[in-house]
Amino acid sequence: MRDARLDKLADVLVNYSVAVKPGQLVRISGSPCAQALIEALYERVLKAGAHPLVRVGLDGIEEIFFKNASDEQLAYLPPMALEEIKTIDASIGLWSEFNTKELSSVDPKKQGKASAARKPIMEVFMKRAASGELRWTGTLFPTVSSAQDAEMGLHEYEDFVFEAGHLGKPDPVAVWKEIHERQQRVVDYLTGKKVVRFQAKNATDLTVNVEGMTWINCSGRENFPDGEVFTGPNLKAADGGVNGVVRYHFPAVYHGREVEDVELVFEKGRVVKASASKNQDFLTAMLDQDEGARGLGEIAIGTNYQIQRFTKNTLFDEKIGGTFHAAVGAGYPESGNSNESALHWDMVCDLRPGGTITVDGEVISRDGKFVFDGWPGR
Repeated sequence: MRDARLDKLADVLVNYSVAVKPGQLVRISGSPCAQALIEALYERVLKAGAHPLVRVGLDGIEEIFFKNASDEQLAYLPPMALEEIKTIDASIGLWSEFNTKELSSVDPKKQGKASAARKPIMEVFMKRAASGELRWTGTLFPTVSSAQDAEMGLHEYEDFVFEAGHLGKPDPVAVWKEIHERQQRVVDYLTGKKVVRFQAKNATDLTVNVEGMTWINCSGRENFPDGEVFTGPNLKAADGGVNGVVRYHFPAVYHGREVEDVELVFEKGRVVKASASKNQDFLTAMLDQDEGARGLGEIAIGTNYQIQRFTKNTLFDEKIGGTFHAAVGAGYPESGNSNESALHWDMVCDLRPGGTITVDGEVISRDGKFVFDGWPGR
């Protein structure tokens, strides 16, 4: 008998997050570890009158690929993969790795080449999502590997995952609608503002030009759990949109690879210097994979105060209330950002130990807490 919280999660994802309609083609993707949730989603997509398309990836298959693939194979994009992203109406993706460190020893240049080959998929995905043609959401199915990363037991980690999404509440959708209202107050304030400055005690001092950009309220639609407001920097501004330095408190995790003590220096919208104490080569390879990888595609403020601990999983870590995150690489067209890349890598900076967010000269967050009543966490 499967965990009842999985059935509740499936209900939320199908009926709220992507709001499946009769006749739609809905892709459900994950690994065999997530079979119980895949089955629950499959049932609900059918009950919604839609057509489920299940994509199950075998654990270990990527390791085999990177060990044996030639340069030609690394750079190959199967035409049906591109056609699929052009065709589906909705996508529900599950992160459910049996081994989150599977690719840790893979040559970073190989990963960069394979990632660059998938750039057309990323571009179509971003454009269709921005236009509303494609509804999507991603969530995590708790596995032993993810629990180990978070330094928790499996049962403790399951509780953490489900509580972050308020799935223990009688009506999780009602909770997320109330969260949406609180976050909308932040969005309304930020709309029309010009400059956001992030400062932290670790010498982070990053200035982002957001003039003319659109702020997005993330309340359980495209990520689950959720809890952030984001936009993209105005890279066409005279100052290039992004300037300064950001030092990330938490390891930046991408494809299971942990890059520690990341420091990025931005000048006129691009990373001009990147350093790390661990996996520097991987960081450099990812930033050099294509022209847009050194641009900034997203700047965001974490607003989920239900999440308070770092777990080495970006889905949760970027939502931590009292943090901000910035993504190098592809921007979201709906925000007004036009940066294109096969990369989209979110990195998280903690403002709780002592930091501020200043908007057009006014401090709106101090030490990880908003200063205005009625905002998230207040």
